[in-house]
Amino acid sequence: MIPHVVIAGRPNVGKSTLFNRLAGARIALVADTPGVTRDRKEAECVLAGTKVLLVDTAGLEEAAPDTLPGRMRASTSLAVENADLVLFVFDARAGLLPEDHHFATWLRRTGKPVLVVANKAEGRGGATAAMEAYELGLGEPCAISAEHNEGIYNLMTEIADRLPKPEEGEAESDENLPLHLAIVGRPNAGKSTLMNYLLGEQRMITGPEPGLTRDAVSADFTGPDGKLYRIVDTAGLRKRARVDEGLEKMSTSSSIEALKKAEMVVLAVDAVNGVQEQDLHIARLIEREGRACVIALTKWDAVEDRGDARKAALDRISISLSQMKGITVVPLSAETGEGVAKLFPALRATYEKWNLRIPTSQLNRWFESALERFPPPLVEGRRLKLRYITQIKARPPTFALFGTRAEQVPETYQRYLVNSLRETFEMPGVPIRIYLRGTTNPYAD
Repeated sequence: MIPHVVIAGRPNVGKSTLFNRLAGARIALVADTPGVTRDRKEAECVLAGTKVLLVDTAGLEEAAPDTLPGRMRASTSLAVENADLVLFVFDARAGLLPEDHHFATWLRRTGKPVLVVANKAEGRGGATAAMEAYELGLGEPCAISAEHNEGIYNLMTEIADRLPKPEEGEAESDENLPLHLAIVGRPNAGKSTLMNYLLGEQRMITGPEPGLTRDAVSADFTGPDGKLYRIVDTAGLRKRARVDEGLEKMSTSSSIEALKKAEMVVLAVDAVNGVQEQDLHIARLIEREGRACVIALTKWDAVEDRGDARKAALDRISISLSQMKGITVVPLSAETGEGVAKLFPALRATYEKWNLRIPTSQLNRWFESALERFPPPLVEGRRLKLRYITQIKARPPTFALFGTRAEQVPETYQRYLVNSLRETFEMPGVPIRIYLRGTTNPYAD
């Protein structure tokens, strides 16, 4: 039996948009008007290597059984009864409404596994708004924007992790699922040449002309470490001001889409030309997407003074990429194969750090010593009382910091905490997220 994943929630929270996004096709009608979906819609799809039957349902409403909303509610209830996992969707922009609390209670009583999905959580404040869902008592929420395709890959991975594993012989085990690896960089940085070397065949057209690759092309192969990889070669990313043709715009969108779906990213930098501003811009984009990254200094065979070239690259990266401090840099040549063998150990080491989970006890011992070393500064003449910290997820390591007026912690102090975390728990080059959760005064009104 294929696992059933049911999408449920009150009307107009984006269930059908999420259904279409996960299914990879415009199957369900989508409009701003509440109640467009009436009947259940189903679609078979593969999420993070796991085949599922996705079910879109009507909006949950309290109504008499003989009314149309009542019959729609009964149809949703039947879908939930047969579900292996329920995606309970709410609108992060609107916040939790009484109806959300009501139906969350109902879902808890069904005993079905539930994953809370905070939709419309785009932008920097979206993930913070999504944390309001802890009130529902259904576990850690997953912040996404179905319309803007933000957080969808993480949601797919979370769904696959929560579903019952197939019996032996039925499907691939998690260990055999490929690690998604994207190669990104400026045009003519040697991305396709590197992919051809890794595959051992001339899969991609290469040449001195920049921009030969126009679409994101993927292929599976077994690395020298014996692990299965799904590698994606992408079109070169130029400065936005220089992208003017429609075809290049589509290529750029395809590259960014591949980056969002990747777990690991190799940033190819032309070692002959050195680290350019556009390379740094792409690295910041990778960090914003929260992906694990290794920098490959390509065309190393053509570098005359290797010592100076390596030092110049490391200096530029350390100064301009402080948010990825300690990122691994691997000089290599895809033409000769020099240095390529060092790429996979670097990728695996970074991948393990990206998946790191730190026990809460160790985390708070570090937190106490970090506060003693440098206490939080005064804000508007008042002390910030930071109480404790906990890790809410990995991939990338993400933490929630609780305390009185915690949301007022200055960015400089946040950077201090991130750098201290990175140094103490040995997470060089890995994106780290800290969300601030202040306490509310019950007598404020």
